[in-house]
Amino acid sequence: MPRQMSFDLPCRTALGRDDFFVSPANRMAVGMVTAPRGWPGGKLVLSGPAGSGKTHLAHVWAAQSGARIVAARDLTKALVPDLASGPVVIEDVPEISADPAAQAALFHLHNLALAEGHALLLTGRRAPHLWALGLADLQSRIEGAPHVKLGPPDDALLAAVLAKLFADRQIAPRPDAIPFLVARMDRSFEAAAAVVERLDRAALSEGRNITARLAAQLLGQGGGDG
Repeated sequence: MPRQMSFDLPCRTALGRDDFFVSPANRMAVGMVTAPRGWPGGKLVLSGPAGSGKTHLAHVWAAQSGARIVAARDLTKALVPDLASGPVVIEDVPEISADPAAQAALFHLHNLALAEGHALLLTGRRAPHLWALGLADLQSRIEGAPHVKLGPPDDALLAAVLAKLFADRQIAPRPDAIPFLVARMDRSFEAAAAVVERLDRAALSEGRNITARLAAQLLGQGGGDG
């Protein structure tokens, strides 16, 4: 049962397709990532700010395609032959911009996976031309891939993201809380994650339900709506 009061339960992130809310802000990205006929050239770059759903959408595609998911920073040359034997997701590629060995492994993986007819999904926060990879051949191949971006949240998506973040923590906020937050909080995925964490801690420490009144106090906006 979802948590109403002070039960400190673990946070379990839901990453299934039914847990991914589609809105105008992300509809194009969802359609491209899950395209049933695949991607031009067999590869795709997915970008978007922290918390925008890149990892969630990668898991949706992995479940659909049987792909494995690997953090770019964990890539090594020894892993390449096995990873290249099927579709694969490499997350947070810009994190290896200062790691020549990981870049060389990704370059080899890119070429081998595509040569064997397996799809490759690459993710990063910014557009690929800003990834600043020192290996020029790898950077150019990534810039040549189809690219789709997860946009900033609209009202519907921000409300859905807040609801999911609460559900991941097994919290059931009062009905007034999410509309109050959507109307007043900073409009970003990082802000949504931060405010849910702060509300969770405040509710636990004070033994209170999560309501618009508590959200207003946390945001410094008076007594709230209830």
